[in-house]
Amino acid sequence: MTWNTYQKYFACLLLSLALFASSCSSRRTTVKPGTANAAKIADAMSHLKSKKLYTFITDWTGVKYRLGGLDKSGIDCSGFALMLQQNIYGNTLPRRSRDQAETIREKDIDQLKEGDLIFFSFDGGPVDHVGVFLNNHYFVHASTTRGVIVDDLSLPAYQKALVKAGSFKN
Repeated sequence: MTWNTYQKYFACLLLSLALFASSCSSRRTTVKPGTANAAKIADAMSHLKSKKLYTFITDWTGVKYRLGGLDKSGIDCSGFALMLQQNIYGNTLPRRSRDQAETIREKDIDQLKEGDLIFFSFDGGPVDHVGVFLNNHYFVHASTTRGVIVDDLSLPAYQKALVKAGSFKN
């Protein structure tokens, strides 16, 4: 075979692998179709200070949402925040998101640091959802529709529902 033939063969092989990979879903992917910009999420993940946090997120990404769940067969938002805080930072949180919200020292959004907690109210009541801040307006949470995922905090739905955010009180 000529060099040109090898190049064509290699290009075909790469294209085939790319198409195959895009047709298969992977629980390890931190980006899901229809979510925030994939390149920006990848950038946020690459700028995490804690390698342990990066590994934790990639291990849990894609795990489906299950109310009351605490394992990889299904987890809810407060369970995910509880497990992340315990495994990465050694913090012990209450089980429910509204109780978790009482454990933080409040901060403005622009003062948040990696690992800080973010609380939301989507039903108009008190806190009913929690996520963990990463950086550059990105956070990780267990979405009721998409499972564990990295999302963009600057999206209007999150801005509208944001209740409070801050660091765990030691």
